[in-house]
Parts: sequence; structure tokens; C-alpha cells
Amino acid sequence: MPAKIYTDKDADLSVLQDKTLAVIGFGSQGHAHALNLRDSGLNVIIGLYKGSKSIQVAKSKGLEVYSTAEAVKRADVIFVAVPDTKQPEVYKTDIAPNLTKGKTLLFSHGFSIHYKTILPPEDVDVILVAPKGPGHIVRREYTQGQGVPALIGIFQNKTRRAKKTALAWAKGIGGTRAGVIQTSFKEETETDLFGEQTVLCGGTTALILAGYETLVEAGYQPEMAYFECLHELKLIVDLINESGISGMRFSISETAKWGDVSVGPKIINSAVKTRMKQTLKAIQNGKFAKGWVEEYEGGYKTYNKLMKAGEKHPIEKVGVRLRSTMPWMEKRKVRGAQAAY
Repeated sequence: MPAKIYTDKDADLSVLQDKTLAVIGFGSQGHAHALNLRDSGLNVIIGLYKGSKSIQVAKSKGLEVYSTAEAVKRADVIFVAVPDTKQPEVYKTDIAPNLTKGKTLLFSHGFSIHYKTILPPEDVDVILVAPKGPGHIVRREYTQGQGVPALIGIFQNKTRRAKKTALAWAKGIGGTRAGVIQTSFKEETETDLFGEQTVLCGGTTALILAGYETLVEAGYQPEMAYFECLHELKLIVDLINESGISGMRFSISETAKWGDVSVGPKIINSAVKTRMKQTLKAIQNGKFAKGWVEEYEGGYKTYNKLMKAGEKHPIEKVGVRLRSTMPWMEKRKVRGAQAAY
């Protein structure tokens, strides 16, 4: 049976009208939720640690800023919008001591609840509202009168109003304009991690780099390799996003279609799918989560090493030079950066 898709008519903003909504953190998702909810006519405050660089940024947007602990005390709904690895410490220090019966804890990713790095008390609601897109896109689409699809989930429903709260929040950030689907913390967490590791981020970047390196090592110009393996990817993904895979195929040449259906499965073959299944298993049994928490606790040593290595890859230098010839790329980049705070 197809999942029910909730839209504006299914959500009631008045559920949150007389509530104080605290957004803890002001990064990608935090800033988008806070500004969209504020612009939807709701009472939003920001909770940040002392000395945070985001304090002045949030204030410049006309938002009231408090210490994290004070924001939790004042709020009816608390959105934990700090990184997964930092959530347990923030929760233990500032949120848990000020979390009273009947309040609502809200997350945009189920990691901390699903893997039990946070154990909430039984007398609060615990919900999920997860836009299916980065924060700056959530904000941009809202300001253009549109929205990014979102997921909602209910982990604890002490007040018996948890679903109404989740739908109202989703409406406040623009999610119900595009459609909202109900899921569970488990399903959202495991599918989200799998998608970003094997396809959206990890799989895509590894495929780009492998293609680029193959062409350059064969003697082709780096610029040609960049255009063929990175630049044009956005154009293809846009077509897929707008019309599905078949719709994309309708828009490309017969030669490209034949290469797609006859060669693609030889590259992404059954061996790749087998490794995908192994990756999914590590997500399901908690092995990935355990390793990620240990990486954070160890000071991000491997993480930082891999990130720096990626920044030094030759494709980055080529990309900077080529994008500099396309001024609209820089404008897009500036708009995105401005929206991230």
C-alpha cells in the first residue's frame, strides 16, 4: 500500500500558535527551521552555547538568543539541531536538567534516539521532522513559496498530540507544501545513512573521482575529465529529479541511452550491490554508529585526515578554475552560504 502523503490541509499551525519553540543550534537545519517557523508566525527562540559564533548571526536575523539551558526552560518544543556526535553531551549538560513533563523533543535525524546515545524520559513527547534536503534548500524553497518534502516520526507520544505537533512543525517549515510521509526513527535513520553512504554522497563522489582519474590517467585533459564526470552530473540529476530515470532517458541521445542501459549495469554490478548490503548490515546492527562515535571521541583523527586528502585531489583545483569562468556559479555559491546561517 502506498504511503499516505500529508499536505497543508492535514496540518494545523494553531497547534503551535501559543507555544515557545526552541531551536538548539543555528547551523544548516537549525537556521532554516528557525527562520521558516518565525516567518510562519510562530514564536521561535534560539539556544546556543556561550561564545558561539552563531549568536550574532541569529540576532542579526531578528531572533532572540538564550543559553541552551535557558532556551530549554522557556520552550514547549525543543529542536535538537546540533551534530549527531555532539547531541549526547548537549543533552546531558543543558537539555535533560531542564526537560519537564509534557514538553516535546524534536529531531531532524533519528541517530541519537535510534542508537540510544540519548535516552529521553518517558514523560515527554519525542518526534522527528526530517526535511529531505539540506538546510539552505529548505530555507530557499520556503522563501519562494515552495517547500522541501519531509518525513515525520513518533518515538514517544505522552501527550497524545505528538503527531499533530510534528505535522504542524512540518507545515511551519514548508514541508507540507511538497508532501510529508510518516516513518519511524529506525527507518529514517537506517535509510538516511545508507543513502548518503552508498549513493548520494559516498557513492557519487567515489564514482566521480574514479571516472576523472580514469580519463586523466589515459592521457585526456583534466578539464575534459572534469566536465564529463562532474560538471554534467548536475544536469543529469536535475532531469532525474524532475522526471524520473525514464524521463531523463527521454531527454538524452540514443547513443547515451544505449551506453546507460548496456554499460551502466556492468560498472555498478552485483558485486557493488553485495557491498551495499554489507554496508546496510553495518548500519542496522549499529557497527557504523559505534565506529562514528568512537571517531568523534578520539578527536576526529581519521575523519580529518580523509577530509584533507579529499580537498587536495587534483579535481578540486581544476574545478575552481573552470567554475571561475561561470559567474552564475559563484552567485549560487554566495546565496547558499548566506542562507546557511
